Amino acid sequence: MVDAIARSRGAKTVVDVGSGQGYLAQALSFEYQLAVIAIDASSHHASVTNTRAERIKKHYAAKCVEKQQFKVPRTVTCHVLSSDTLAAVVLDACQDNHGEHVTESNNCNQSSPQIGQPNHSIPQLVLAGLHACGDLSVNMLRVFVSCEQVQALVSVGCCYNLLSEDCHEDTDTSPGFPISNAAKSSKLVLGKSIRDLACQSAERWRSLTKEMALQNFDIHAFRAAFQMVLEKYFPELSRLSPSIGRQGKALRRQRLRKEMESHLAMGKADDLSYPNSKEQNMNTDGSLPTEPIAPKGAVQCCSNELCTGDTYSTSAVVGSSISRVNVGPSDTNHDECCKFTLFKDFTISGLGRLGCGCVEDVNLLEIWKDVQHFTEFIGPFWCLRAALGPLVETYVLLDRLLFLQEQGSAVEASLFPLFDPAMSPRNMALVAWKLTEDPLEPSHGFVRPWA
Repeated sequence: MVDAIARSRGAKTVVDVGSGQGYLAQALSFEYQLAVIAIDASSHHASVTNTRAERIKKHYAAKCVEKQQFKVPRTVTCHVLSSDTLAAVVLDACQDNHGEHVTESNNCNQSSPQIGQPNHSIPQLVLAGLHACGDLSVNMLRVFVSCEQVQALVSVGCCYNLLSEDCHEDTDTSPGFPISNAAKSSKLVLGKSIRDLACQSAERWRSLTKEMALQNFDIHAFRAAFQMVLEKYFPELSRLSPSIGRQGKALRRQRLRKEMESHLAMGKADDLSYPNSKEQNMNTDGSLPTEPIAPKGAVQCCSNELCTGDTYSTSAVVGSSISRVNVGPSDTNHDECCKFTLFKDFTISGLGRLGCGCVEDVNLLEIWKDVQHFTEFIGPFWCLRAALGPLVETYVLLDRLLFLQEQGSAVEASLFPLFDPAMSPRNMALVAWKLTEDPLEPSHGFVRPWA
């Protein structure tokens, strides 16, 4: 898709916005021989991209009989806080696009080529963003409209919950929603809770077994009960709508590990290595699981996949004060006790993530007894909310499409499903290109790859 659009516009340079570990950038460079500038906020991602690019380059060189020059993505590290920042970084990088994968640390405040003014030293560009999070996708749209050098755009958005919203959140920059005049006229305010729903997708439920689905329901019940813990013991923190990360995968791994440990005790898995008794105690006395939730230096991103980053270590141990939480007497039956134990692990981990200190007075069993009769309703309620996800996502995407269509006849834009939603729930691609008055220009002969 990106290659077809780039060649139809006569562009040989693609700017991969929010490039992550560089998979798209490297495919465009090595497979399609396009010059690629990969922009990402993480210097670690740039390092991974550069290292892998060298390995791929050697692989291609070994296969070629004749000497061939391979294009390697150039990486630029920068925190993109606005469309002006993105435009400045793009034009700077293209104006000085010499050498291969020179990682730059950009403070984004240096003087840049004038935005919107034609500069013959800068090539025609295509902006591409595969799952560019939050406002980053919106900034791409604004740069496409304002920069003469940017001739086309291919954007697949993500993380609508991270969008800034007009009339709802304080921000010094232009909001990420709404951006079209049509959506602004409706004066509809979504709010963070509704934007969270836009990230849900029922397509992946098809692959869940009944047991996995019920475990998901348990996780949502634990989070709801955890909110009651915050309301009762940490009311000021509760009002901040805190995020404790994705605890669900950690708990599922704990369950799996315990099952494997029971098999080991029965002598069925002697050849496998498991956590020692000290590590097991850490998992039950209030710490995070000592088995890494993801590979070292990895975090879980919005698409429920693992992506490498350097934000925090998943093997960190919660402070000893957390371990002294009051769990109450053990007078529940076996099934209830198992769920309560998981809820306790969830809560202690969550409190640790939030940096809560002394929590000896927290009575988790009392909270759990109050909510356990209602936990069976949490799953269906969550499903009903999640079913509204595609509706909210469609509204957000239509806002972006209308913004481009409001630019007049000089821009043509389309919105269509590019991927299988079971593989990638964020599968809607927004494609736009600028039309020219010259009938000999390629845009008039462009055949849509999705037609």
